[in-house]
Amino acid sequence: MMTEFLHSLRELLARLADGDDDQALSQHWQSILQALVGDYPADASTLMVMDDGILRPVAVLGLNDEVRGREFTLDEHPRLAAIAAHPGVCRFPPDTDLPDPFDGLLDEQLSHVHDCVGVALKDDRRLTGILTLDALGPGDLDNLNESELQAAAELLATCLRVAKRLSATRSMLSEALDDGHHQPSLHEWGSPVMRELMGSVKLVAPTDMNVLLTGETGVGKEHVVRALHDRSQRRNGPLVHVNCAALPESLIESALFGHRRGAFSGAMNDHRGHFAMADGGTLMLDEVGELPLSLQPKLLRVLQEGEIQPLGSERVQPVDVRVVAVTNRDLITEVKAGRFREDLYHRLGVFPLRVPPLRERIEDIPLLAGHFLEENRIRLGVANLRLEPEAERALLQWDWPGNVRELEHVLARGALRALGEADAFSAEEQRRAVIRVHARHLDLSRERSASDSKPVDTRPSADHPPETRSLREATNAFQRDIVLRTLSAQNGNWAATARQLDMDPGNLHRMATRLGIKPGQGS
Repeated sequence: MMTEFLHSLRELLARLADGDDDQALSQHWQSILQALVGDYPADASTLMVMDDGILRPVAVLGLNDEVRGREFTLDEHPRLAAIAAHPGVCRFPPDTDLPDPFDGLLDEQLSHVHDCVGVALKDDRRLTGILTLDALGPGDLDNLNESELQAAAELLATCLRVAKRLSATRSMLSEALDDGHHQPSLHEWGSPVMRELMGSVKLVAPTDMNVLLTGETGVGKEHVVRALHDRSQRRNGPLVHVNCAALPESLIESALFGHRRGAFSGAMNDHRGHFAMADGGTLMLDEVGELPLSLQPKLLRVLQEGEIQPLGSERVQPVDVRVVAVTNRDLITEVKAGRFREDLYHRLGVFPLRVPPLRERIEDIPLLAGHFLEENRIRLGVANLRLEPEAERALLQWDWPGNVRELEHVLARGALRALGEADAFSAEEQRRAVIRVHARHLDLSRERSASDSKPVDTRPSADHPPETRSLREATNAFQRDIVLRTLSAQNGNWAATARQLDMDPGNLHRMATRLGIKPGQGS
Protein backbone atom coordinates (compact mmCIF):
# COMPACT_ATOMS: atom_id res chain seq x y z
CA MET A 1 0.00 0.00 0.00
CA MET A 2 2.68 2.49 1.03
CA THR A 3 4.62 2.03 -2.22
CA GLU A 4 1.55 2.81 -4.32
CA PHE A 5 0.72 5.74 -2.05
CA LEU A 6 4.21 7.23 -2.40
CA HIS A 7 4.04 6.78 -6.17
CA SER A 8 0.71 8.62 -6.27
CA LEU A 9 2.13 11.43 -4.15
CA ARG A 10 5.09 11.76 -6.49
CA GLU A 11 2.78 11.93 -9.50
CA LEU A 12 0.67 14.62 -7.83
CA LEU A 13 3.71 16.74 -6.98
CA ALA A 14 4.92 16.44 -10.57
CA ARG A 15 1.52 17.58 -11.84
CA LEU A 16 1.55 20.50 -9.41
CA ALA A 17 4.98 21.55 -10.58
CA ASP A 18 3.77 21.40 -14.19
CA GLY A 19 0.82 23.64 -13.32
CA ASP A 20 -1.89 21.15 -14.33
CA ASP A 21 -5.49 22.29 -14.18
CA ASP A 22 -7.92 21.48 -11.38
CA GLN A 23 -9.60 18.62 -13.24
CA ALA A 24 -6.33 16.76 -13.84
CA LEU A 25 -5.34 17.25 -10.22
CA SER A 26 -8.68 15.93 -8.95
CA GLN A 27 -7.99 12.58 -10.63
CA HIS A 28 -4.66 12.36 -8.79
CA TRP A 29 -6.29 13.14 -5.46
CA GLN A 30 -8.61 10.20 -6.15
CA SER A 31 -5.63 7.94 -6.88
CA ILE A 32 -3.95 9.04 -3.65
CA LEU A 33 -7.03 8.25 -1.56
CA GLN A 34 -7.38 4.85 -3.23
CA ALA A 35 -3.71 4.03 -2.62
CA LEU A 36 -3.87 5.19 0.99
CA VAL A 37 -7.07 3.54 2.26
CA GLY A 38 -8.14 1.18 -0.53
CA ASP A 39 -6.99 -1.89 1.43
CA TYR A 40 -8.60 -0.82 4.71
CA PRO A 41 -11.94 -2.38 5.76
CA ALA A 42 -13.74 0.92 5.31
CA ASP A 43 -17.04 1.25 3.48
CA ALA A 44 -16.46 4.92 2.70
CA SER A 45 -13.54 7.33 2.80
CA THR A 46 -13.06 11.00 2.01
CA LEU A 47 -10.16 13.37 1.54
CA MET A 48 -11.20 16.93 2.32
CA VAL A 49 -9.12 20.05 1.75
CA MET A 50 -9.57 23.21 3.81
CA ASP A 51 -10.28 26.24 1.63
CA ASP A 52 -11.16 29.60 3.22
CA GLY A 53 -12.56 27.95 6.34
CA ILE A 54 -14.60 25.38 4.37
CA LEU A 55 -13.75 21.70 3.99
CA ARG A 56 -14.32 20.57 0.40
CA PRO A 57 -14.12 16.86 -0.57
CA VAL A 58 -11.59 16.46 -3.39
CA ALA A 59 -11.76 12.63 -3.44
CA VAL A 60 -14.33 10.08 -2.19
CA LEU A 61 -14.57 6.29 -2.06
CA GLY A 62 -17.78 4.40 -1.37
CA LEU A 63 -19.86 7.57 -1.60
CA ASN A 64 -21.74 9.10 -4.48
CA ASP A 65 -19.99 11.80 -6.48
CA GLU A 66 -22.63 14.30 -5.32
CA VAL A 67 -20.73 14.41 -2.00
CA ARG A 68 -18.00 16.34 -3.84
CA GLY A 69 -20.55 19.08 -4.46
CA ARG A 70 -21.07 19.61 -0.72
CA GLU A 71 -19.23 21.86 1.70
CA PHE A 72 -18.51 21.23 5.38
CA THR A 73 -17.62 23.59 8.20
CA LEU A 74 -16.30 22.71 11.64
CA ASP A 75 -19.03 24.80 13.30
CA GLU A 76 -21.82 22.75 11.71
CA HIS A 77 -20.14 19.33 12.01
CA PRO A 78 -18.89 18.57 15.54
CA ARG A 79 -17.39 15.23 14.52
CA LEU A 80 -15.16 16.94 11.98
CA ALA A 81 -14.29 19.52 14.63
CA ALA A 82 -13.26 16.70 16.99
CA ILE A 83 -11.02 15.20 14.30
CA ALA A 84 -9.46 18.60 13.62
CA ALA A 85 -8.67 19.08 17.33
CA HIS A 86 -7.22 15.58 17.87
CA PRO A 87 -3.40 15.27 17.78
CA GLY A 88 -3.43 11.82 16.15
CA VAL A 89 -5.85 9.22 14.81
CA CYS A 90 -9.29 10.10 16.19
CA ARG A 91 -11.64 7.18 16.88
CA PHE A 92 -15.33 7.48 17.73
CA PRO A 93 -17.28 4.88 19.72
CA PRO A 94 -20.22 3.34 17.83
CA ASP A 95 -22.69 4.92 20.26
CA THR A 96 -21.26 8.46 20.08
CA ASP A 97 -23.79 11.29 20.22
CA LEU A 98 -21.85 13.33 17.65
CA PRO A 99 -23.67 13.28 14.28
CA ASP A 100 -21.64 12.00 11.37
CA PRO A 101 -21.52 14.27 8.29
CA PHE A 102 -22.21 11.20 6.12
CA ASP A 103 -25.11 9.78 8.13
CA GLY A 104 -27.58 8.27 5.71
CA LEU A 105 -25.33 8.71 2.66
CA LEU A 106 -23.48 5.41 2.96
CA ASP A 107 -25.98 2.59 3.16
CA GLU A 108 -29.53 1.91 1.97
CA GLN A 109 -30.77 0.32 5.19
CA LEU A 110 -28.77 1.87 7.99
CA SER A 111 -29.48 5.42 9.10
CA HIS A 112 -26.07 6.16 10.56
CA VAL A 113 -22.42 5.12 10.32
CA HIS A 114 -21.36 2.66 13.05
CA ASP A 115 -17.57 3.00 13.04
CA CYS A 116 -15.62 6.14 12.23
CA VAL A 117 -11.96 7.16 12.21
CA GLY A 118 -10.47 10.48 11.17
CA VAL A 119 -7.09 12.14 10.89
CA ALA A 120 -6.42 15.87 10.70
CA LEU A 121 -3.93 17.04 8.07
CA LYS A 122 -1.98 19.99 9.40
CA ASP A 123 0.72 22.39 8.25
CA ASP A 124 2.37 23.04 11.62
CA ARG A 125 -0.79 23.86 13.63
CA ARG A 126 -2.91 25.07 10.70
CA LEU A 127 -5.58 22.66 9.45
CA THR A 128 -5.17 21.97 5.74
CA GLY A 129 -7.49 19.00 5.39
CA ILE A 130 -9.14 15.95 6.95
CA LEU A 131 -9.07 12.25 6.08
CA THR A 132 -12.11 10.19 7.15
CA LEU A 133 -12.85 6.45 7.13
CA ASP A 134 -16.32 5.08 7.86
CA ALA A 135 -17.46 1.48 8.31
CA LEU A 136 -20.97 0.12 8.76
CA GLY A 137 -20.02 -2.61 11.22
CA PRO A 138 -19.00 -1.78 14.81
CA GLY A 139 -15.36 -2.67 15.30
CA ASP A 140 -14.58 -3.02 11.58
CA LEU A 141 -11.78 -0.50 11.93
CA ASP A 142 -10.40 -1.79 15.25
CA ASN A 143 -7.36 -3.44 13.67
CA LEU A 144 -6.37 -0.37 11.69
CA ASN A 145 -2.62 0.30 11.82
CA GLU A 146 -2.73 3.74 13.43
CA SER A 147 1.01 4.34 13.12
CA GLU A 148 0.93 3.64 9.39
CA LEU A 149 -2.17 5.79 8.89
CA GLN A 150 -0.67 8.65 10.91
CA ALA A 151 2.60 8.51 8.96
CA ALA A 152 0.73 8.53 5.65
CA ALA A 153 -1.42 11.44 6.87
CA GLU A 154 1.69 13.45 7.72
CA LEU A 155 3.08 12.80 4.23
CA LEU A 156 -0.26 13.82 2.76
CA ALA A 157 -0.29 16.99 4.86
CA THR A 158 3.18 17.83 3.55
CA CYS A 159 1.90 17.29 0.01
CA LEU A 160 -1.01 19.65 0.68
CA ARG A 161 1.40 22.25 2.04
CA VAL A 162 3.52 21.99 -1.11
CA ALA A 163 0.38 22.19 -3.26
CA LYS A 164 -0.77 25.37 -1.52
CA ARG A 165 2.68 26.95 -1.74
CA LEU A 166 2.97 26.12 -5.45
CA SER A 167 -0.48 27.58 -5.95
CA ALA A 168 0.51 30.68 -3.99
CA THR A 169 3.67 31.03 -6.09
CA ARG A 170 1.67 30.86 -9.30
CA SER A 171 -0.73 33.45 -7.87
CA MET A 172 2.19 35.76 -7.09
CA LEU A 173 3.45 35.38 -10.66
CA SER A 174 -0.06 36.10 -11.95
CA GLU A 175 -0.26 39.16 -9.72
CA ALA A 176 3.00 40.46 -11.15
CA LEU A 177 1.60 40.05 -14.65
CA ASP A 178 -1.89 41.27 -13.80
CA ASP A 179 -1.10 44.41 -11.77
CA GLY A 180 -1.27 42.66 -8.41
CA HIS A 181 -4.69 41.03 -8.75
CA HIS A 182 -5.44 37.52 -7.53
CA GLN A 183 -7.08 34.91 -9.74
CA PRO A 184 -9.36 32.39 -8.03
CA SER A 185 -9.30 28.77 -9.19
CA LEU A 186 -12.02 27.39 -11.47
CA HIS A 187 -14.58 24.80 -10.40
CA GLU A 188 -13.83 21.13 -11.09
CA TRP A 189 -16.50 20.16 -13.61
CA GLY A 190 -16.87 16.57 -14.70
CA SER A 191 -18.10 17.16 -18.26
CA PRO A 192 -15.74 17.85 -21.18
CA VAL A 193 -17.98 20.67 -22.50
CA MET A 194 -17.82 22.58 -19.21
CA ARG A 195 -14.08 22.03 -18.87
CA GLU A 196 -13.71 23.42 -22.38
CA LEU A 197 -15.92 26.41 -21.55
CA MET A 198 -14.05 27.23 -18.35
CA GLY A 199 -10.76 26.86 -20.22
CA SER A 200 -12.01 29.54 -22.63
CA VAL A 201 -13.06 31.69 -19.66
CA LYS A 202 -9.59 31.36 -18.20
CA LEU A 203 -8.11 32.36 -21.58
CA VAL A 204 -10.22 35.45 -22.29
CA ALA A 205 -10.87 36.74 -18.76
CA PRO A 206 -7.53 38.59 -18.29
CA THR A 207 -8.07 40.49 -21.54
CA ASP A 208 -10.37 43.47 -22.15
CA MET A 209 -12.19 41.77 -25.03
CA ASN A 210 -15.97 42.11 -25.05
CA VAL A 211 -17.63 38.72 -24.61
CA LEU A 212 -20.93 37.55 -26.09
CA LEU A 213 -22.36 34.84 -23.84
CA THR A 214 -25.15 32.71 -25.29
CA GLY A 215 -27.14 29.83 -23.92
CA GLU A 216 -30.63 28.64 -23.06
CA THR A 217 -32.57 30.04 -20.12
CA GLY A 218 -31.45 28.60 -16.80
CA VAL A 219 -28.02 27.27 -17.83
CA GLY A 220 -26.15 29.51 -15.39
CA LYS A 221 -24.87 32.30 -17.60
CA GLU A 222 -24.66 34.66 -14.61
CA HIS A 223 -22.12 32.36 -12.95
CA VAL A 224 -19.94 32.44 -16.06
CA VAL A 225 -20.10 36.25 -16.07
CA ARG A 226 -18.97 36.20 -12.44
CA ALA A 227 -16.08 33.89 -13.35
CA LEU A 228 -15.06 36.23 -16.20
CA HIS A 229 -15.09 39.21 -13.85
CA ASP A 230 -13.34 37.46 -10.95
CA ARG A 231 -10.47 36.30 -13.18
CA SER A 232 -10.04 39.64 -14.90
CA GLN A 233 -7.81 42.57 -14.08
CA ARG A 234 -11.02 44.40 -13.15
CA ARG A 235 -11.96 42.06 -10.31
CA ASN A 236 -11.54 44.80 -7.70
CA GLY A 237 -13.89 47.03 -9.71
CA PRO A 238 -17.68 46.81 -9.85
CA LEU A 239 -19.68 44.12 -11.62
CA VAL A 240 -22.91 45.81 -12.72
CA HIS A 241 -25.88 43.80 -13.98
CA VAL A 242 -28.60 45.39 -16.11
CA ASN A 243 -31.50 43.46 -17.64
CA CYS A 244 -32.27 45.14 -20.96
CA ALA A 245 -35.62 43.34 -21.25
CA ALA A 246 -36.84 44.62 -17.88
CA LEU A 247 -36.45 48.33 -18.70
CA PRO A 248 -39.20 50.37 -20.43
CA GLU A 249 -38.02 51.52 -23.85
CA SER A 250 -38.42 55.17 -22.82
CA LEU A 251 -36.00 54.71 -19.89
CA ILE A 252 -33.31 52.46 -21.37
CA GLU A 253 -31.08 55.29 -22.62
CA SER A 254 -31.20 57.06 -19.26
CA ALA A 255 -30.61 53.79 -17.39
CA LEU A 256 -27.54 52.93 -19.47
CA PHE A 257 -25.94 56.32 -20.05
CA GLY A 258 -27.41 58.52 -17.28
CA HIS A 259 -29.11 61.91 -17.36
CA ARG A 260 -28.79 65.38 -15.95
CA ARG A 261 -31.35 67.08 -13.78
CA GLY A 262 -34.13 68.58 -15.92
CA ALA A 263 -33.22 66.49 -18.99
CA PHE A 264 -36.85 65.35 -19.19
CA SER A 265 -40.04 65.57 -17.20
CA GLY A 266 -39.50 63.88 -13.85
CA ALA A 267 -35.68 64.11 -13.93
CA MET A 268 -35.36 65.77 -10.53
CA ASN A 269 -31.72 64.73 -9.93
CA ASP A 270 -28.64 63.70 -11.86
CA HIS A 271 -28.41 59.97 -12.57
CA ARG A 272 -25.11 58.23 -13.29
CA GLY A 273 -26.31 55.34 -15.47
CA HIS A 274 -25.03 51.77 -15.55
CA PHE A 275 -22.00 52.50 -17.73
CA ALA A 276 -20.76 55.10 -15.26
CA MET A 277 -21.50 52.75 -12.35
CA ALA A 278 -19.40 50.05 -14.03
CA ASP A 279 -16.45 52.36 -14.75
CA GLY A 280 -13.26 50.40 -14.05
CA GLY A 281 -15.19 47.13 -13.93
CA THR A 282 -17.53 44.88 -15.91
CA LEU A 283 -21.02 45.60 -17.26
CA MET A 284 -23.29 42.62 -17.84
CA LEU A 285 -25.88 43.48 -20.50
CA ASP A 286 -28.42 40.73 -19.87
CA GLU A 287 -30.99 39.98 -22.61
CA VAL A 288 -29.06 42.26 -24.97
CA GLY A 289 -31.13 40.95 -27.89
CA GLU A 290 -34.11 42.89 -26.49
CA LEU A 291 -32.46 46.30 -26.99
CA PRO A 292 -34.60 48.52 -29.22
CA LEU A 293 -33.14 49.04 -32.69
CA SER A 294 -33.24 52.81 -32.16
CA LEU A 295 -30.86 52.60 -29.19
CA GLN A 296 -28.36 50.21 -30.72
CA PRO A 297 -26.31 52.93 -32.57
CA LYS A 298 -25.73 54.73 -29.26
CA LEU A 299 -24.49 51.55 -27.63
CA LEU A 300 -22.24 50.92 -30.62
CA ARG A 301 -20.75 54.41 -30.25
CA VAL A 302 -19.96 53.81 -26.57
CA LEU A 303 -18.21 50.56 -27.43
CA GLN A 304 -16.22 52.19 -30.23
CA GLU A 305 -15.28 55.47 -28.54
CA GLY A 306 -15.23 54.52 -24.84
CA GLU A 307 -17.34 57.51 -23.84
CA ILE A 308 -20.94 58.26 -22.93
CA GLN A 309 -23.09 61.38 -23.15
CA PRO A 310 -25.78 61.50 -20.46
CA LEU A 311 -29.17 62.84 -21.48
CA GLY A 312 -29.28 66.62 -21.03
CA SER A 313 -25.49 66.97 -20.95
CA GLU A 314 -23.44 68.78 -23.60
CA ARG A 315 -20.23 67.02 -22.64
CA VAL A 316 -19.09 63.47 -23.21
CA GLN A 317 -17.71 61.43 -20.32
CA PRO A 318 -14.98 58.79 -20.77
CA VAL A 319 -15.70 55.35 -19.30
CA ASP A 320 -13.50 52.28 -18.95
CA VAL A 321 -15.91 49.34 -19.08
CA ARG A 322 -15.60 45.73 -20.20
CA VAL A 323 -18.94 44.56 -21.61
CA VAL A 324 -20.23 41.01 -21.32
CA ALA A 325 -23.41 40.73 -23.40
CA VAL A 326 -25.75 37.88 -22.50
CA THR A 327 -28.64 36.50 -24.53
CA ASN A 328 -30.66 33.36 -25.14
CA ARG A 329 -31.56 34.57 -28.64
CA ASP A 330 -29.78 33.67 -31.86
CA LEU A 331 -28.41 37.11 -32.71
CA ILE A 332 -27.36 36.05 -36.21
CA THR A 333 -31.02 35.29 -36.92
CA GLU A 334 -31.95 38.64 -35.39
CA VAL A 335 -29.42 40.38 -37.66
CA LYS A 336 -30.84 38.66 -40.75
CA ALA A 337 -34.35 39.69 -39.68
CA GLY A 338 -33.24 43.32 -39.32
CA ARG A 339 -33.90 43.45 -35.58
CA PHE A 340 -30.26 43.70 -34.54
CA ARG A 341 -27.44 45.70 -36.11
CA GLU A 342 -24.73 43.60 -37.68
CA ASP A 343 -21.95 46.03 -36.71
CA LEU A 344 -23.11 45.96 -33.07
CA TYR A 345 -23.24 42.17 -33.14
CA HIS A 346 -19.61 41.99 -34.28
CA ARG A 347 -18.56 44.61 -31.72
CA LEU A 348 -20.20 42.68 -28.87
CA GLY A 349 -19.14 39.25 -30.08
CA VAL A 350 -15.37 39.73 -30.16
CA PHE A 351 -15.07 36.54 -28.12
CA PRO A 352 -18.28 34.45 -28.23
CA LEU A 353 -18.93 31.81 -25.56
CA ARG A 354 -21.78 29.30 -25.38
CA VAL A 355 -22.94 27.85 -22.07
CA PRO A 356 -24.10 24.28 -22.84
CA PRO A 357 -27.53 23.10 -21.65
CA LEU A 358 -27.62 20.59 -18.82
CA ARG A 359 -28.67 17.75 -21.13
CA GLU A 360 -25.27 18.06 -22.84
CA ARG A 361 -23.36 17.70 -19.56
CA ILE A 362 -25.11 15.05 -17.51
CA GLU A 363 -21.75 14.23 -15.88
CA ASP A 364 -22.15 17.45 -13.87
CA ILE A 365 -25.54 16.51 -12.40
CA PRO A 366 -24.22 14.64 -9.30
CA LEU A 367 -21.91 17.54 -8.43
CA LEU A 368 -24.68 20.11 -8.88
CA ALA A 369 -27.14 17.91 -6.97
CA GLY A 370 -24.74 17.67 -4.04
CA HIS A 371 -24.40 21.44 -3.96
CA PHE A 372 -28.17 22.04 -4.04
CA LEU A 373 -28.89 19.29 -1.50
CA GLU A 374 -26.41 20.84 0.92
CA GLU A 375 -28.11 24.22 0.52
CA ASN A 376 -31.48 22.63 1.27
CA ARG A 377 -30.08 20.61 4.18
CA ILE A 378 -29.07 23.86 5.85
CA ARG A 379 -32.35 25.56 4.97
CA LEU A 380 -34.46 22.68 6.35
CA GLY A 381 -32.28 22.20 9.42
CA VAL A 382 -31.74 18.43 9.08
CA ALA A 383 -28.63 16.34 9.60
CA ASN A 384 -28.49 15.16 6.00
CA LEU A 385 -30.37 14.86 2.74
CA ARG A 386 -29.74 11.62 0.91
CA LEU A 387 -30.46 11.28 -2.80
CA GLU A 388 -31.59 7.69 -3.26
CA PRO A 389 -30.13 5.69 -6.18
CA GLU A 390 -33.39 5.58 -8.16
CA ALA A 391 -33.74 9.35 -7.70
CA GLU A 392 -30.26 9.93 -9.06
CA ARG A 393 -31.04 7.71 -12.05
CA ALA A 394 -34.19 9.76 -12.67
CA LEU A 395 -32.11 12.95 -12.62
CA LEU A 396 -29.58 11.47 -15.04
CA GLN A 397 -32.32 10.33 -17.43
CA TRP A 398 -34.29 13.58 -17.54
CA ASP A 399 -33.60 16.00 -20.43
CA TRP A 400 -33.83 19.17 -18.29
CA PRO A 401 -35.64 21.69 -20.50
CA GLY A 402 -35.21 24.23 -17.67
CA ASN A 403 -31.52 23.38 -17.23
CA VAL A 404 -29.64 24.03 -13.96
CA ARG A 405 -32.39 26.28 -12.63
CA GLU A 406 -34.92 23.47 -13.08
CA LEU A 407 -32.57 21.03 -11.31
CA GLU A 408 -32.25 23.46 -8.39
CA HIS A 409 -36.03 23.82 -8.07
CA VAL A 410 -36.70 20.09 -8.51
CA LEU A 411 -34.31 19.24 -5.68
CA ALA A 412 -35.70 21.98 -3.43
CA ARG A 413 -39.26 20.68 -3.91
CA GLY A 414 -38.09 17.08 -3.55
CA ALA A 415 -36.30 17.79 -0.27
CA LEU A 416 -39.36 19.55 1.13
CA ARG A 417 -41.71 16.73 0.06
CA ALA A 418 -39.37 14.12 1.55
CA LEU A 419 -39.32 16.01 4.85
CA GLY A 420 -43.12 16.32 4.76
CA GLU A 421 -43.51 12.54 4.32
CA ALA A 422 -41.33 11.79 7.32
CA ASP A 423 -42.84 11.33 10.75
CA ALA A 424 -43.36 14.46 12.82
CA PHE A 425 -40.09 15.51 14.41
CA SER A 426 -39.26 17.42 17.49
CA ALA A 427 -36.72 20.17 16.91
CA GLU A 428 -33.93 17.91 18.22
CA GLU A 429 -35.07 14.92 16.15
CA GLN A 430 -35.21 17.02 12.99
CA ARG A 431 -31.69 18.30 13.63
CA ARG A 432 -30.42 14.69 13.67
CA ALA A 433 -32.72 13.33 10.94
CA VAL A 434 -31.51 11.87 7.66
CA ILE A 435 -34.10 12.66 4.99
CA ARG A 436 -34.16 10.37 1.95
CA VAL A 437 -35.16 11.94 -1.36
CA HIS A 438 -36.79 9.34 -3.62
CA ALA A 439 -37.68 9.62 -7.30
CA ARG A 440 -41.35 10.19 -6.44
CA HIS A 441 -40.40 13.32 -4.51
CA LEU A 442 -38.83 14.87 -7.60
CA ASP A 443 -42.17 15.15 -9.41
CA LEU A 444 -40.71 14.36 -12.82
CA SER A 445 -43.24 13.17 -15.38
CA ARG A 446 -44.14 9.53 -14.68
CA GLU A 447 -44.59 8.68 -18.34
CA ARG A 448 -41.34 10.41 -19.33
CA SER A 449 -39.38 8.77 -16.51
CA ALA A 450 -40.73 5.34 -17.43
CA SER A 451 -39.78 5.87 -21.06
CA ASP A 452 -36.29 7.20 -20.33
CA SER A 453 -35.53 4.47 -17.78
CA LYS A 454 -35.71 1.70 -20.39
CA PRO A 455 -32.36 0.48 -21.75
CA VAL A 456 -31.66 1.93 -25.17
CA ASP A 457 -31.81 -0.58 -28.03
CA THR A 458 -29.02 0.47 -30.39
CA ARG A 459 -29.88 -2.05 -33.12
CA PRO A 460 -31.77 -0.68 -36.14
CA SER A 461 -34.95 -2.52 -37.00
CA ALA A 462 -37.87 -2.23 -39.37
CA ASP A 463 -40.01 -0.88 -36.54
CA HIS A 464 -37.37 1.52 -35.26
CA PRO A 465 -34.95 2.54 -38.04
CA PRO A 466 -32.15 5.00 -37.14
CA GLU A 467 -33.69 7.88 -39.04
CA THR A 468 -36.82 7.82 -36.84
CA ARG A 469 -34.93 8.04 -33.54
CA SER A 470 -35.05 11.14 -31.41
CA LEU A 471 -31.81 13.05 -30.91
CA ARG A 472 -31.62 11.69 -27.36
CA GLU A 473 -31.98 8.08 -28.54
CA ALA A 474 -29.39 8.55 -31.25
CA THR A 475 -26.95 10.14 -28.80
CA ASN A 476 -27.47 7.32 -26.29
CA ALA A 477 -26.93 4.74 -29.02
CA PHE A 478 -23.70 6.39 -30.11
CA GLN A 479 -22.40 6.63 -26.53
CA ARG A 480 -23.35 3.03 -25.81
CA ASP A 481 -21.57 1.80 -28.92
CA ILE A 482 -18.38 3.73 -28.10
CA VAL A 483 -18.31 2.51 -24.49
CA LEU A 484 -18.96 -1.13 -25.44
CA ARG A 485 -16.30 -1.15 -28.16
CA THR A 486 -13.73 0.51 -25.90
CA LEU A 487 -14.58 -1.81 -23.00
CA SER A 488 -14.14 -4.82 -25.28
CA ALA A 489 -10.80 -3.49 -26.53
CA GLN A 490 -9.67 -3.10 -22.90
CA ASN A 491 -10.73 -6.70 -22.05
CA GLY A 492 -13.53 -5.56 -19.76
CA ASN A 493 -11.28 -3.33 -17.63
CA TRP A 494 -13.40 -0.35 -16.59
CA ALA A 495 -10.47 1.70 -15.27
CA ALA A 496 -8.56 1.29 -18.53
CA THR A 497 -11.73 2.11 -20.47
CA ALA A 498 -12.13 5.34 -18.50
CA ARG A 499 -8.54 6.32 -19.27
CA GLN A 500 -8.97 5.53 -22.95
CA LEU A 501 -12.14 7.65 -23.11
CA ASP A 502 -10.54 10.42 -21.02
CA MET A 503 -13.34 10.18 -18.47
CA ASP A 504 -13.51 10.12 -14.70
CA PRO A 505 -14.20 6.46 -13.68
CA GLY A 506 -17.22 7.48 -11.59
CA ASN A 507 -18.72 9.37 -14.52
CA LEU A 508 -18.15 6.37 -16.80
CA HIS A 509 -19.90 3.97 -14.38
CA ARG A 510 -22.91 6.32 -14.10
CA MET A 511 -23.09 6.65 -17.90
CA ALA A 512 -22.90 2.86 -18.27
CA THR A 513 -25.74 2.43 -15.76
CA ARG A 514 -27.85 5.05 -17.54
CA LEU A 515 -27.26 3.39 -20.92
CA GLY A 516 -28.17 -0.06 -19.61
CA ILE A 517 -24.64 -1.46 -19.99
CA LYS A 518 -24.37 -2.06 -16.24
CA PRO A 519 -27.20 -2.91 -13.83
CA GLY A 520 -28.31 -0.08 -11.54
CA GLN A 521 -26.99 -0.09 -7.98
CA GLY A 522 -29.24 -0.02 -4.98
CA SER A 523 -32.45 -0.68 -6.91
